[in-house]
Amino acid sequence: MQRIVILVSGRGSNAQAIVQRCAAERWPAQVVAVVGNRPGAAAFEVAAQHGIATALVDHRLHASREGFDAELARVIDGFAPDLVLLAGFMRILGDGFVQRHAGRLLNIHPSLLPAFTGLHTHRRAIEAGCKLAGATVHFVTPTLDHGPIIAQAAVPVLAGDTPEALSDRVLAAEHRLYPLAVGWFVQGQLRLDGGTVHHTGGAAQLLLPA
Repeated sequence: MQRIVILVSGRGSNAQAIVQRCAAERWPAQVVAVVGNRPGAAAFEVAAQHGIATALVDHRLHASREGFDAELARVIDGFAPDLVLLAGFMRILGDGFVQRHAGRLLNIHPSLLPAFTGLHTHRRAIEAGCKLAGATVHFVTPTLDHGPIIAQAAVPVLAGDTPEALSDRVLAAEHRLYPLAVGWFVQGQLRLDGGTVHHTGGAAQLLLPA
């Protein structure tokens, strides 16, 4: 049984989607902890509703990124995870932390990477005149939002879209995409070949609009 730790900063909707899919599909895995960096994050309540352990590592109590990363790694290691997921975790992790969890650290980003790394992805996609936006699940590497892509979901940009409206539709796609990719990982269905991730059974790694 693989052990999953989810890192969060906010509402925890992706964490909830993963927990629910794990149970519904009976993955050979269990979410053993939700770890956050913001006191009072709604994700802690989500975890409590599912009987999942929680831990707080408040970044404001650490004078440096290195100090925060070290404490975060210590807390995570206490749960002995096989997989660590970033789900709306709004802190940039240092190279040492990323390398410590290399190959078992996943993130979801609200754009079709490599386009629009970083913040304000929906506004930037609209301003660029994109006709498609979306989300990407990828392995985390020291280069921000540039790790090998596991799966993507495409979401159309509609006439008159606002960043808020587009964000809502992308988030709905994230709730389908992230559990799908995590399920593949824990079931041993992913193969990393150089910088490219393949599904060993040939499943489509792109979710198109319904």
